[in-house]
Amino acid sequence: MPSSPPRALLPSAPPSSLIFDLGGVLIDWNPRYLYRTLFDDAAQMEHFLEHVCSPQWNAAQDAGRSWEQAVDELAAEHPHQRELIAAYWLRWQETLGDALHGTVALLAELKAAGVALYALTNWSAQTFPIARERFGFLSAFDDILVSGEEGLAKPDPRIFERALQRFGVEPSATLFIDDAAANVQAAMGQGIPSLLFRNADSLRASLHALGLPVAAQAPR
Repeated sequence: MPSSPPRALLPSAPPSSLIFDLGGVLIDWNPRYLYRTLFDDAAQMEHFLEHVCSPQWNAAQDAGRSWEQAVDELAAEHPHQRELIAAYWLRWQETLGDALHGTVALLAELKAAGVALYALTNWSAQTFPIARERFGFLSAFDDILVSGEEGLAKPDPRIFERALQRFGVEPSATLFIDDAAANVQAAMGQGIPSLLFRNADSLRASLHALGLPVAAQAPR
């Protein structure tokens, strides 16, 4: 049975700082954008992304493993698929979709109002520079902690401890936003009020209800 969404831990006063996840919240990322160009059969593609270049395999790069090591180790297990495996790294920029504009608009409103903004992202240290170059809105953040640079990845509680220390924020005065329930649960375990991201409209409504300086509805 699927796990229940985490029960929200919300601040008693408007938070003075926000920590955003990036992928799935502000940036559309999906390896299928690349692999749909490499597979003619969708079922074969899904099998490859589940059993070869799996989410677990990719997560090790987010936690600090180099792409060179990742490709070599996996290709040793699947030598006939080395080219497809290597494409995940060599053509990684093709896995990026667009910015999620509704959330980016929220970020801009918060920035204009002087709210302290931070990001905590599970992302490879080797590929994050590509995102920095492509998505100019990332400059709105006061700081970004990248898991691959730290050798730790969400939902490891240690990365939340490190983020709080590096950003210099108090847990109770901070709001964390992520689209993964496990990450939200882990943040709440560190005493950080958190929201599970579903879409930009529901996030906007939640932030407005918490007293943050955003419009109740997105401009039309």
